Amino acid sequence: MEGVLVEEPMPGYLQLFFSSCSVMRDAYRNCKDCGIKLSIQTLLDHAHLTPTEILLFFLFVVMWTSLRWALTYHLFMPFAQWCRLHPKDVVKMPESAWKLVFYTVSWSYCTYLLFFCNYGFFHNPSSVFYNWKSGMQVPMDIAFAYLIQGSFYGHSIYATIYMDAWRKDSAVMLLHHFITLALIAFSYAFRFHNIGLLVLFLHDINDILLEFTKLNVYFKIRGGKSHVINDVLSSVGFVGFGITWFCFRLYWFPLKVLYASYVTSLQSVPNIPFYFFFNALLFALLLMNIYWFLFIVQMVVKVLTGQMKGINDVREYEENEFQKSLEAESHSSGHQRSGEGKHTRNGINRKHQ
Repeated sequence: MEGVLVEEPMPGYLQLFFSSCSVMRDAYRNCKDCGIKLSIQTLLDHAHLTPTEILLFFLFVVMWTSLRWALTYHLFMPFAQWCRLHPKDVVKMPESAWKLVFYTVSWSYCTYLLFFCNYGFFHNPSSVFYNWKSGMQVPMDIAFAYLIQGSFYGHSIYATIYMDAWRKDSAVMLLHHFITLALIAFSYAFRFHNIGLLVLFLHDINDILLEFTKLNVYFKIRGGKSHVINDVLSSVGFVGFGITWFCFRLYWFPLKVLYASYVTSLQSVPNIPFYFFFNALLFALLLMNIYWFLFIVQMVVKVLTGQMKGINDVREYEENEFQKSLEAESHSSGHQRSGEGKHTRNGINRKHQ
């Protein structure tokens, strides 16, 4: 499908809200797949995933996990030790390095598809539903993007529990990975792949800037000395991160993606399957974007009021906060060793902090 090159006028927030409410009310009245039995039948009629695609998904999940493990212990961690980072940063640096590499590559590929392959979905989001048909063929280049991204989020679910540092928002992050994976699988199976591509493009840029900023925070202190260049780069990265978060996730995402999915989708496909479920996933993603934006605002306030010197991840547990969290967890479960082991698996050796 070739994209439409004409720029589609964007709605405002109020137009999005009132139009969505009106369209959803009418859609609910005319719903033809509501109810468990009808939903199951609609799922069987319109969902298309082959055994080969499912097998490839699990193979790529294993591949990402193995690749991350190899890079962590044979490249990232030795490099962090060679740079003489603080022991706690040596442990956390590989996670950010791995994510920075992946998101840079994946976002670059999504950018290539959207702006260099005649797909006009960004400029005309409504076109993502033009000529939609159940079981339509997914272009190979977009199918490859779905395989890469879907398997990575499958890996991320495992990594959040067993490999990543445990943070204040880790439970929300885990839910985010499940919802994003469901959104990717649903978009692909029901052939809403074009709008899924937009979602991935609008979200990955922020992860690039986040991990870039965190890496510079880790590299500020090397060999016991403070390095100004990394302090400056972390500040620049954070400013870029905050700006792009608002533009991509809180402006373009709702006004381009949600408006197309909530409103214009029914204009192109009046009986589009699983309309409410698909839009519920997108709305949940928006709520999480707002939740994490509050962390950005919190950091800005702390810096401006002098509560924090320089850029730091306010989602990270401080030492005393971690001890209280661990004690509360151990007290409630009655298994202190289990609690300590969990946080050690998550990539933080607290004894060295």
